[in-house]
Amino acid sequence: MGRALKILLVLILLAALAAFAGHRYWQSRLAAPITLDETTLYEVPAGAGYHRVVNELAEQGVIADAWAFRLLTRLEPETLPRLRPGEYRLEPGMSGRELLSLLGSNDVVSYPLTIPEGWTFRQMRELLDAAPKLEHNTDGLSDEEVMARLDREGRHPEGWFFPDTYRYHKGLSDLEILRQALERMEATLDEVWAARDDDLPLESPYEALIMASLIERETGAPEERPEIAGVFKRRLERGMRLQTDPTVIYGMGERYDGNITHADLREATPYNTYVIDGMPPTPIALPGRAALEAAVHPEEGETLYFVAKGDGTHHFSRTLREHNNAVNRYIRNR
Repeated sequence: MGRALKILLVLILLAALAAFAGHRYWQSRLAAPITLDETTLYEVPAGAGYHRVVNELAEQGVIADAWAFRLLTRLEPETLPRLRPGEYRLEPGMSGRELLSLLGSNDVVSYPLTIPEGWTFRQMRELLDAAPKLEHNTDGLSDEEVMARLDREGRHPEGWFFPDTYRYHKGLSDLEILRQALERMEATLDEVWAARDDDLPLESPYEALIMASLIERETGAPEERPEIAGVFKRRLERGMRLQTDPTVIYGMGERYDGNITHADLREATPYNTYVIDGMPPTPIALPGRAALEAAVHPEEGETLYFVAKGDGTHHFSRTLREHNNAVNRYIRNR
């Protein structure tokens, strides 16, 4: 073997060793922990390319060896994740490879939004309007226009949105939250109505929704809901007016200041069940599942009246005399 050939082989060997060492070093830079001391939020902007994200991460001091990440596009393009827009929570100690995997996942940062049982649709809209990092596509729209956007044109919105905690990520639209809550309520109402008692004085799922909203607004004590439903059922069957204060309040709208007067009880609004027969024309709040269940499974009994005791529960009475005594005890004396 000639001297020149030996030198060539040595050079090839040295080049191979250098390439191997270089590749190992490059891989070690990708596997090294990112340079963060605390949890940090990073947002992948919509439409951002891989190189833009790498440059931003380097500028923000998240990664120290941007060159190692840029080389991926040349040496291992098949390993590059498809970046997904959204906010991500970067943790100290995660490797560069783990960082890239995270930015291509669905593990975006989400935020809770809780719609309490018994709230009105107006209150729900106000909460959505104030939610940070949510796209406010319903801003300036009337309730009627919102329902049209949800493909429920002509439907009164009250009662049709299931109260619960929903999670959203930055950039999600308030319409998407509304659609989730709407479809959840429709599915729940259909399920509950299908399993209803046979002897209800209710003719449709919508009447059950109205009844559930009255029950929801009358009590926050879960154990009372079936008994309140039973009182309402018996009053309807006997042709008695429901005479429930929350309907008066709903009919007053923004005029309600926390007090109901005798004049308010006599005011003829479509919702005042001291004046109208039967139930109001629409729900008056967003009922939860327990109230829906109570509406279709009212408790049997003989009570026809109830009055708030001041502790969140009610006193139930069978006769008007007993009820008046309870009113004296719990309302007038207080």
